[in-house]
Amino acid sequence: MRIVKVLLLLLLLTTTAQGKAQSFYICDSNQVSTASEIAFSNNGTMVNGTIATTDIDSITMQIPNMHFVGGDMSMLTKYEAQKATYYTKENKRITDLLAYVKEQGWNTIRVRLFVDPSSDNDKGVCQDIEYVKALGKRIKDAGMLLMLDFHYSDTWADPAKQWTPAEWLPLSNEQLYDKIYEYTKDCLEQMNAAGASPDFIQTGNEISYGMLWGAKGSNANRCYVGNEANWPRFTTLLKKAGTACREVCPQAKIILHIERVAQPNIIVNFYNQMKNKGVDYDIIGLSYYPYFHGDLSKLETALNTVERNFDKPIQIVETGYPSQYAIGGSTFDYTSTYPYTQAGQKAFTADLIALLKNHPRVNGLSWWYPEANAKGCTGDLNTGWYNAGLFNNNSGKALDAFYELKNFR
Repeated sequence: MRIVKVLLLLLLLTTTAQGKAQSFYICDSNQVSTASEIAFSNNGTMVNGTIATTDIDSITMQIPNMHFVGGDMSMLTKYEAQKATYYTKENKRITDLLAYVKEQGWNTIRVRLFVDPSSDNDKGVCQDIEYVKALGKRIKDAGMLLMLDFHYSDTWADPAKQWTPAEWLPLSNEQLYDKIYEYTKDCLEQMNAAGASPDFIQTGNEISYGMLWGAKGSNANRCYVGNEANWPRFTTLLKKAGTACREVCPQAKIILHIERVAQPNIIVNFYNQMKNKGVDYDIIGLSYYPYFHGDLSKLETALNTVERNFDKPIQIVETGYPSQYAIGGSTFDYTSTYPYTQAGQKAFTADLIALLKNHPRVNGLSWWYPEANAKGCTGDLNTGWYNAGLFNNNSGKALDAFYELKNFR
C-alpha cells in the first residue's frame, strides 16, 4: 500500500501544471485517486525531488502550483430538474455536464450557499444547505475541487446589498459573532459528512463594503474608505467565520472576495484593513465583468496594484461576457472590441486569459453561471435568459468561449 501511495504521489507530481511550488495535503490517508481528494496545506517539504516524511499517511509535499479553472454552476441541479438539454459544439448530446466540463479541462466548480432562501421568489435563489450538499458531493465525486461561496444572507449578497438573514436580525453584535461561527461550522460539518468537503471557502460574497448590514435598506453597518466606524465589527465577523473554516476544513483555502476592479484605492483599503486587523485568509478573490467594470486595462491596473501591495495568490472568482446582446444594467460598452457574438465572447475570453497569464500570482479563473441554457427547459428557467453563459439558449450547444477556458490551465 505504501508503494502504491508513493507511485500515485509521483504521478501527481509529473502531471500537475507547471509553475511555482505550492504545498498540498493529502486529505484521505487511505487513498489518492482524484483531484477532489487533494487540497492545500502550509507545511511539508520535498528534498531533491524526494518526499521528506516519516509517515506516508500524513504526508505533505511541495508540488508545482496548479491553475484552477471552471465556473459557478450553482443552478445546475435546477436546470437538470427542468430538463435542460446540453450539446457539444458538434451537436452531440451531453448527458453529464459535470463530467463533460472536467473532460474539457475544468477542475474547480463554485457553488453559492444562502442561509434560508425559501422566502425569496428569485429563481436563482434556491441554494440552501441540502441543495449545496447534494451538488457538492456530485462535484467531488466527479473528481473536481469545490469552491463554497457563503452569502451569509437569505438572498443575493453583493456590494449594494448585504442583508442579514431574517432569523439573525434580533441578534446583538456579540450574538452575531457567535452565530456566524456556529452557522459556518455547522454548514462545513454537514458538507464534510455528506462527502462534499470544500477546497476553497469564500467567507462572504462581494464584501467590498462589509456584510450582515441588518434589515433590508439599512446603511448602519456599511464599511467605507476613510470611515473606521464599522470595520472592527466586520473584521470580527470574518475572523469568527475563518476560525470555523480552519477548525472544520483545515485543508481548505479561505478567499476574501470583492469586486472593485475599477477602483484600486478601495481594493487597497479593503485588504489593508484585513491585514491591520489580523484577518486570517489565503486568497484575494475578485469579480471582473467588463460591462460593469470597464476594459481589460482596468483589470490590469487592479492586478498590478494588488501585486504591489499584497503577497497573496489572486483568483478571478467571477467573470463573464455576453454572446448575443447586452446584459441589463451594463455601464460599459466593449462591443467595438468584442461584439456581442459567439466570436466576440471567445475573443474576450482568450484575451482575458492571456492577460491573466502575465500575472504569476493569478491562479484561478471562474466563469459565472456558465450552465445557463433554456433549451428544453420546462419551468421558469425557460424565460428571462442570462446571456453571458457558455451555452446557446436556443440550441443548447456549447459556445466557443466554453472551450477557450481550458487554456488558463
